Amino acid sequence: MSTALVVGSGPNGLAAAIVLAKAGVQVTVLEAAHDIGGGARTHEAIVPGLLHDQCAAIHPMAVGSPFLRSLDLARYGLTWAWPQIDCVHPLDDGSAGVLRRSIAETAAGLGADGRAWRLLFERPTARYDRISPDIMRPLLRVPRHPLSLARFGIPALASADLLAEVFRTPQARGLFGGVAAHAFSPLHRPLSAGIGLGILTAGHAYGWVVAAGGSQRITDAMAALLGDLGGKIETGVRVASGADLPATDIVLWDLAPSVVAEILADRLPARVSEAYRRFRYGPGAFKVDFAVEGGIPWTAAAARRAGTVHLGGTYAEIAATERDIHAGRMPERPFVLVGQQYLADPARSVGDVHPIWTYAHVPHGYTGDATEAIISQIQRFAPGFRDRVIGTTVRTTTGFAEYNANYVGGNIMTGAKDIPQLIFGPRKTLQPYDVGIPGHYLCSAATPPGPGLHGMCGANSAERALRHLR
Repeated sequence: MSTALVVGSGPNGLAAAIVLAKAGVQVTVLEAAHDIGGGARTHEAIVPGLLHDQCAAIHPMAVGSPFLRSLDLARYGLTWAWPQIDCVHPLDDGSAGVLRRSIAETAAGLGADGRAWRLLFERPTARYDRISPDIMRPLLRVPRHPLSLARFGIPALASADLLAEVFRTPQARGLFGGVAAHAFSPLHRPLSAGIGLGILTAGHAYGWVVAAGGSQRITDAMAALLGDLGGKIETGVRVASGADLPATDIVLWDLAPSVVAEILADRLPARVSEAYRRFRYGPGAFKVDFAVEGGIPWTAAAARRAGTVHLGGTYAEIAATERDIHAGRMPERPFVLVGQQYLADPARSVGDVHPIWTYAHVPHGYTGDATEAIISQIQRFAPGFRDRVIGTTVRTTTGFAEYNANYVGGNIMTGAKDIPQLIFGPRKTLQPYDVGIPGHYLCSAATPPGPGLHGMCGANSAERALRHLR
């Protein structure tokens, strides 16, 4: 029987292990931390029983993932939960762009921009199950459904700035800009529209869901399936060098490229080592979890029912703040994401005290304290919020890197999503999962299709590894 090691137990590492175990490979997952999950972990914080996702929280790319949908994780306790409204982008005048799973309902709420919204999303959403296997693989591949992919992909090649010109109302422009900003990329760059379009299309197809009981439930379900397939997970095992690896046929690395370069050192071919050491990381995240009595008193009524709220003001303001953080400047009003997962999953709350998940976009490696900036942004759109806060926990950019070694400088995207790294991955090659050492493969979110709890980076890498074994 062939053997494999997977270093790292994030969703991609677990996905790779499952693919290998299903193929009859004896798999062991090695995790440096004492708990598994990478970015998909949940803990009690601030108030006993109050559940907070530690990083990944809302999962439009996971619920419709071709890989995860093939696993029947409901059998292992994973249940998805949907909020009444997917996402709201409030503006200073009290109005808001409101995203619902239904394209028709979203378009109806966008007034003059309803027709443009339909034109952008109706066709790719209807064909999402057809095109998702193509968009969830490296871009430099012959697509299985070229015409359907082209209809989605041509707008995705544009900059977010250019695509935003399709919309006339500040509500639609802000709503689109807030989702496009998930890429942590300047919105004037080509391809910056792509991640926003992908998230919005997946969301219209499947919804902006949460995992009932917290994102940890995704991890736990995958680990339970792996166990049933004969796979093993060992925690508290840090691989610091190639010498720490026991003999095995293949190794898959659910780690950032620069970390792999440090571990494998001179075992890597010089060209690969150089590329991995020069791998670019984008801006960071500064996270604050709140315990809030009575929830957030949003001025925009729709936000009180939304699983996700984006705080950035107008499209122009969002574009300016994203330019600032890429230039290393901390904006006075950063772009802030707010998660109200308890609206879909009430068991996360304790009585009338609710867990609120937030993070701000900040410069890479930001060493300041963005807590007050986050509170001020929420207070801006929800006067009285500050008075309802009964406790907080903070994770800085340094804290993110300590929590997960892949998040260098607080960059939770595992790399800058600029044009070269979007197209090629960590290095310029048609085989982005290959490390350059026979039997070694990269499977982290640094590889295509990138971040999100879809597991496709790990699944794709494992398929590549299986071709090597065969």
